[in-house]
Amino acid sequence: MKLWEGRFSKEIDKKTNDFNSSIPFDQRMAVQDITGSLAHAAMLTAQGIISPADGEAIADGLAGILEDLQSGALVIDQNAEDIHTFVEQTLTARIGDAGKRLHTGRSRNDQVALDVRLYLREQVTALRAQLVELADVLADKAEQYAETIMPGYTHMQRAQPITFGHHLLAYAEMLLRDIGRLDDAYRRMNVSPLGSGALAGTTYPLDREAVAHTLGMAGVTRNSLDGVSDRDFCVELAAALSLVMVHLSRFSEEIILWCSWEFRFIELDDAFSTGSSIMPQKKNPDIAELVRGKSGRVFGDLMALLTALKGLPLAYNKDMQEDKEAIFDACDTVRMCLTAFTPMIETMTVKADNMRKAAAGGFINATDCADYLVSKGLPFRDAYKATGSLVALCIAEGKTLETLSLEQYRGVCDLFDTDVFDAISLERCVAGRNVIGGPSPDNVRKQAAAVKEILKA
Repeated sequence: MKLWEGRFSKEIDKKTNDFNSSIPFDQRMAVQDITGSLAHAAMLTAQGIISPADGEAIADGLAGILEDLQSGALVIDQNAEDIHTFVEQTLTARIGDAGKRLHTGRSRNDQVALDVRLYLREQVTALRAQLVELADVLADKAEQYAETIMPGYTHMQRAQPITFGHHLLAYAEMLLRDIGRLDDAYRRMNVSPLGSGALAGTTYPLDREAVAHTLGMAGVTRNSLDGVSDRDFCVELAAALSLVMVHLSRFSEEIILWCSWEFRFIELDDAFSTGSSIMPQKKNPDIAELVRGKSGRVFGDLMALLTALKGLPLAYNKDMQEDKEAIFDACDTVRMCLTAFTPMIETMTVKADNMRKAAAGGFINATDCADYLVSKGLPFRDAYKATGSLVALCIAEGKTLETLSLEQYRGVCDLFDTDVFDAISLERCVAGRNVIGGPSPDNVRKQAAAVKEILKA
């Protein structure tokens, strides 16, 4: 039975019903639907809109439905139009006419708007916890590898020396911003639209604030049209999750590179790698590759939401049924990626010797060599040119800046002295970069500690 069938003289076409139905995906909001209905019924009773006896019957009936759903004693009817219809009709079948009074002063429009907010509020809490866990793992790893020298890159060319801990903390900072965006999204979604009705509120003396308070929400929507048609919070969450996936995808790309024989900076644990069906030597970073690939799926969910909403007049339109599949998929995908990604990072083996060797072979201390000449009084542009000549000499003779002789240095500029070798040592180069945000080991430890303090707060 459809809630709206009184207006119609014949049954809806079965194929049309299947097309119209949202039960396959909105059934996951059963708990939230019942939670919202309990709060609504309690308010109706307190306001004298329904009798205490009916209110008690509704509350007991809803609690019984919830218990039976959780135990498996009750199975959601896939022929129901949506989860709201299923719950209400099950309630009415169990308690009689009192169940028909539950929907007093409420429309499915404001009901579903509330359910989605309640459901996504829980998703944000779970996603936030996963991001905190990953950021904490990165902070721990950063402390562990605060002195592990590696080359930093620009344009995928070795550029300047940093530490592996410093590199990991760059991703921790991204995650902290992701957490902040989730917090912002939570704050804006955590208001109750219930009481907005179909679009114009209701003549019943509802206490909307009481319902919001019962549900732990910060307040109520101020405009009934906006209350039922707003899905900004879905878009905002999808956008925040898209940025999470951008960061995980960038990190995945580096992991894939670092695992290659050309780099060999890290090795993933066997539990987070796969092999080849034909090449026995292969150990593939499939988890990182999947995370990188699934980023496009989340971006697509964001675009689907934006496209569905962009031309809708006020207030509710059936197009808005498309919001749930997209935002549910985005949440599911990111949670699944984080579930695999965090332990992959936690268990990886770091090849510190290979990182140090790569750093030594890329002339990444050239800037420090030029700075050395500047400290001797040479203008930076002249120091830059002299150091470039030294690099060219190294390439021609198959040497590094560390292995050139003092005579070769003085052949380019007579300001060089024996202390140049200390100035261009990779350890000295890294340790000297102790400006706030720099890669010196002391800084990395301070940065890691700061990240942990923020996470605790």
